[in-house]
Amino acid sequence: MAQNLDVCIRGGGMVGRSLALLLAAQQLRVGLVAPPPHSADVRAYSLNAASRQMLQGLGAWPDAAHATPVMDMRVWGDEGGFVHFPAPSAEGLTWIVDVPELERLLAQRVQAEQRITLLEAPAPAALTVICEGRASSTRQALGIDFEVLPYHQHALAARVRCSTPHRQQALQWFRQAHGGLEILALLPLGGAHGHEASLVWSVAPEQAALLQTLDSTAFEAQLEEASQGVLGKLHLTSERAIWPLRLAQARQWTGTFDDGSAWALAGDAAHTIHPLAGLGLNLGLADVQALAQVLATRRDTAYWRPVGDRRLLRRYERARKADMLPTWIACDALQRLFAHPHTTVQTLRNWGLSAFNQASPLKRWTLQQAMDARTPNAL
Repeated sequence: MAQNLDVCIRGGGMVGRSLALLLAAQQLRVGLVAPPPHSADVRAYSLNAASRQMLQGLGAWPDAAHATPVMDMRVWGDEGGFVHFPAPSAEGLTWIVDVPELERLLAQRVQAEQRITLLEAPAPAALTVICEGRASSTRQALGIDFEVLPYHQHALAARVRCSTPHRQQALQWFRQAHGGLEILALLPLGGAHGHEASLVWSVAPEQAALLQTLDSTAFEAQLEEASQGVLGKLHLTSERAIWPLRLAQARQWTGTFDDGSAWALAGDAAHTIHPLAGLGLNLGLADVQALAQVLATRRDTAYWRPVGDRRLLRRYERARKADMLPTWIACDALQRLFAHPHTTVQTLRNWGLSAFNQASPLKRWTLQQAMDARTPNAL
């Protein structure tokens, strides 16, 4: 079967496995180069309604213990600025999803799908989709220009237990500390009444290295100070992982190999973004939905086009770049605004946060944009 593939997917993370399932549902023969999921992953992701709908359709949405709805989001600036986003309905703003559980469910669904063949190495196919992550070796081998805008920050991720229940709140702090911008997020885990939180702390590289090596007691003390005691005493319950932060995009997302077969990038192999807005996996899953949507046109209006048709793939590339441009600009601008060291800028941005918090119509519009569940427009 591996010798007669329609699509070979290189990369078995959440993006690659989701794409494999969507394409198998189109009766395509899919090969997936995927190592086993990492059960020790300490990350959690904020997933929006569009991502949830897609994963539910794949039968891979976690249960309530592993997908916690966010009913409130509270954001603090570094000099008294504050904004509060309450959920407009019982559905919540977003869902904080446990990565190991989501990976387990996707792997389980892939195993059960007869049209997906698990591969140890890439195999020939009309279309190869590269979902290998930000350090993609295939992208590098193809010589694709990967435009990188590094931030002087590393993200530190871990899990903590809180003495105060999180009450389904997502909490975020922006502040100037240790010579630079720090962004701390505590995201609710463990269901509606949980005491667990996922931590993402964006700090200067040297501060990240220090925080990673501190003993648990010292780390917890710094974390409680940075979070202003909102969740009470915090107890570290996992290892601490760090990675560098950057804004990046591949200049070219689609093309052909020397043998004439087609390739396309998706997920972090095509783009990365600062985690401050919690959009990373949502953008990768939007790539998946858009590519699957484009290929699905072969069943009706473009039935005569092969799966690796250059025009179809260019349609996918153009649509995703256009959809993502405002997000890239907004996230980069927000990071730079809070990273600016000038006291006048600090005063203005904190005033802006508080003024925005009082502007109910603008807040409602912003929430609607963030929660928009429409499938990305790739047609």
